[in-house]
Amino acid sequence: MRTNNNNINNFRWWSCDHRYLLIVAALTFIYIQMRLFATQSQHADRLAAAIDAENHCTGQMRSLIDQISLQQGRITALEKDMKRQSQECQHLRSLVQDLESKGMQKLISNTQAPVAAVVVMACSRADYLKKTIQSILKYQTSVALKFPIFISQDGSHPDVKRLALSYDQLTYMQHLDYEPVHTERPGEIIAYYKIARHYKWALDQLFYKHNFSRVIILEDDMEIAIDFFDYFEAGAILLDSDKSIMAISSWNDNGQKQFVKDPYALLRSDFFPGLGWMLSKLKENHKGRQFVRPEICRTYNFGEHGSSLGQFFNQYLAPIKLNDVQVDWKSMDLSYLMEDKYLKHFAEMVKKAELIHGADVALKANSMSGDVCIQYRDQLHFEEIARQFGIFEEWKDGVPRTAYKGVVVFRYQTSRRVFLVGPNSFQLLGI
Repeated sequence: MRTNNNNINNFRWWSCDHRYLLIVAALTFIYIQMRLFATQSQHADRLAAAIDAENHCTGQMRSLIDQISLQQGRITALEKDMKRQSQECQHLRSLVQDLESKGMQKLISNTQAPVAAVVVMACSRADYLKKTIQSILKYQTSVALKFPIFISQDGSHPDVKRLALSYDQLTYMQHLDYEPVHTERPGEIIAYYKIARHYKWALDQLFYKHNFSRVIILEDDMEIAIDFFDYFEAGAILLDSDKSIMAISSWNDNGQKQFVKDPYALLRSDFFPGLGWMLSKLKENHKGRQFVRPEICRTYNFGEHGSSLGQFFNQYLAPIKLNDVQVDWKSMDLSYLMEDKYLKHFAEMVKKAELIHGADVALKANSMSGDVCIQYRDQLHFEEIARQFGIFEEWKDGVPRTAYKGVVVFRYQTSRRVFLVGPNSFQLLGI
């Protein structure tokens, strides 16, 4: 009986232990399945990412293929352009060879440096500047390589700048000066000091930045004569040959219609005429230098309104005669203007004039058939005589306008010349 009970107990223990094993096995199976599911999910995510990456790469590859096709098209077009350009270059080479065979190479090799830069000094008068530019271009076009044009503006007036930049034939420069002006004497016009600064700046630009050897200076209210450029080209030879010449001027202060006659006449002067003049880079020392000027002006000043406030305009500037004769300056012998010859040349003219004295010298001169000579004692006496004739009375630094060795010469209503001779002029001329 006990044996049966033991067997029963053993069976119960075994059955219980077997159930435990089944539970453990079931849990193990479930765990394994969960791990497999998690692993499969990870692989699925990776597979999806790989598929997306593959699709992206495929898209990029297609884009690259399209770009390569586009570039190949451009390369083909460039190859065609290069071939066409090569043909054009070959054609141009053939043209150059033909031109060289016809002597064009010799013409090119003979090209010379510019005679002088032409600079127009401007500020705020756009209407005046336009008239000046048109006058210059009328005669400059045929000699553009010899006389390049510059516009130098003092300040920033927009109309002047816009006008200057509208011309392809010239170069624009701008001077901006904000420094205060200190005058040497009370009551002096500040504008003259600012103009002087502008002139120095413009000349430095042209001489040292652009490296021109000569510069012709004009103002923005001037017209030029028909032979303006030929005149200055001939003057350049004098300027280079004679160290005593400071500048070549186109202006005669006593160039009013009633005082001039000869378009071929040139004179030397100790007085700086201004209003259209040429100087060279190497004329730093002004002391004792003289100026060459024409009898008939090669410039005309129409600027009634400006820095000088219209001073002398109606009396002295408006009646100026602008030369209208095409003088062939290249064929003329100007050696008489050299310092070693001119003194004698001018003295001979003075010696031939008839000396007259007393009051009413203008009336007496008018009754004479030839040249006359009138001697003045001092500045006051000169001014008195000048008023009788109507010429400039002004002196600067002890020199009357247009004077050479104290002598002022002008025509009087006819071809007759009048020489106003200073107290020491005969001695200075060796008469």
